[in-house]
Amino acid sequence: MKNTIAIVGEYREGYETHEKLKDSLEHVKEKFGYDFDYEWINTLTVAQHKDEVLKKYCGIWSAPGSPFLSLEGSLYAITFARINNIPHLGTCGGFQHTIIEFARNVLGVKEAQHEEYDANASSLFISKLTCSLAGKKMKIFLQENSKAFSCYNQKEISENYYCNFGINPQFRNELNHPSLLISGVDQDDDIRIIEIPESKFFVATLFVPQTNSTIEVPHPLVHEFIKACLF
Repeated sequence: MKNTIAIVGEYREGYETHEKLKDSLEHVKEKFGYDFDYEWINTLTVAQHKDEVLKKYCGIWSAPGSPFLSLEGSLYAITFARINNIPHLGTCGGFQHTIIEFARNVLGVKEAQHEEYDANASSLFISKLTCSLAGKKMKIFLQENSKAFSCYNQKEISENYYCNFGINPQFRNELNHPSLLISGVDQDDDIRIIEIPESKFFVATLFVPQTNSTIEVPHPLVHEFIKACLF
């Protein structure tokens, strides 16, 4: 399974972001002739088997679709990727869980929580957005000298959102940490892309890049993620 990527989350047939995720991987495979496979791994499986299952894969994509069956399983996959320098891409719900993982295990805020799982938690790093972004296409401004910028090769992009949850503004400043780069923000300076520069590839986006992928032009973030997994 050397060239197999794990997609961590509960697959929902017909769920648009999940179907588009699969399509975006096929776009890269067909356009560039890369030899790789991918498998959906549900979060309960990760929670139960941890390294035993994750060590088989050359990359991890933390998928949309929260709340997951196992919050701990979804977070463990992100931790595994981060500490073992395994290429990781998180999109939408995957971004939100990446923020929780970082808050708990790097910032040391062990009670960091996502409102979908516990609305009464004391440290809701991820909370319901005042205005839903679901169905919107919005601009993102990229930080130069970032992985995101090198993927797109431009300062301003537009991407699609499917989310009702995002970073709680109360904890925005907590994420200003030396090992984390905020590489994309919107017009209000709200965080839309984060990455860990020291990693081979560790990027998470609140938007859903796979929905902007085509066979003629595979999405650059997905393409660069696959390259990091294979080469």
